[in-house]
Amino acid sequence: MKPFVTVIVPCRNEERFIASCLDSIVKQDYPKERLEVFVVDGMSEDKTREIVKEFEKNYPFLKLLENPKKITPSALNIGIKRAKGEIIIKMDAHSVYPKDYISKCVKHLEESGADNVGGILKSIPSKNTLFAKSIAICLSHPFGSGRSFFRVGTKFSKTVDTVAFGCYRKSVFEKIGLFDERMAKIEDYEFNLRLRKAGGKIILFPDIVAFYYPSSSNLKDFFWHNFQDGIWITYPWKFIKMPLLIRHYIPLLFVLTFPLSFFPYFLLSFLFSLQIALKEKDIRYLFSMPLAFFCRHFGYGLGSLWGIIKIFK
Repeated sequence: MKPFVTVIVPCRNEERFIASCLDSIVKQDYPKERLEVFVVDGMSEDKTREIVKEFEKNYPFLKLLENPKKITPSALNIGIKRAKGEIIIKMDAHSVYPKDYISKCVKHLEESGADNVGGILKSIPSKNTLFAKSIAICLSHPFGSGRSFFRVGTKFSKTVDTVAFGCYRKSVFEKIGLFDERMAKIEDYEFNLRLRKAGGKIILFPDIVAFYYPSSSNLKDFFWHNFQDGIWITYPWKFIKMPLLIRHYIPLLFVLTFPLSFFPYFLLSFLFSLQIALKEKDIRYLFSMPLAFFCRHFGYGLGSLWGIIKIFK
């Protein structure tokens, strides 16, 4: 008999994406009698709840739960406390999943002996516009995301520091506790840090694939999103000592040395943008990609600087 699986989908104001996400989840090939799905809603103010309730009527293994605190770690904790599953999988509301996604997660978790497994996150444009496409490319490109393997991909399975949507053994939460609700934006990274410190193993498998719609479709929102991410990769030092990887420091160094680093940065950005324009056979990417890369790096670096300032305020 296959292990019982609990899927937790945190969401808030996701009326654009939640239906396609849940449709891909209810079509999974994993046995439905061995599955429960909790959609944990952060008090949405759009039609998200109504859409989820329609799914709830048609699929008895799917339940809508409320998350008064509205943040992702509290949504995950609400789901974990209610979970009957031996295995708990976080699935993102901004994503769609191939029908064998859950089956592959469970298979790799059991066969590898890992405590958490995940896969590749393929970014797809949230709108059919040049800048939405450029943002999606930026997030999946090595120049945009460095050695973040769950974004840029890998040919082989490997031990990693974190994965995007974790598939965990429930015993992990009994051993090291729940998600830290002070970590509103980086709950995955902080939890996986605790997991690794406790001797746990996290493995990325490239045949596990999810398709992710970035929340930003224009440069202004993309800059602000990266600014927030930058804050949350440094600000948690106020609460816990959280070691950063080199890829987390590079945007901050870029900001701090901006007058000196601008020309070599611009040259690299132009070369990668030219490569993308040739690959996509669209000269417009030669102009849109440098802007997307800049919003990604400068926004993240500026946010990291502001996070450090907030530590001492």
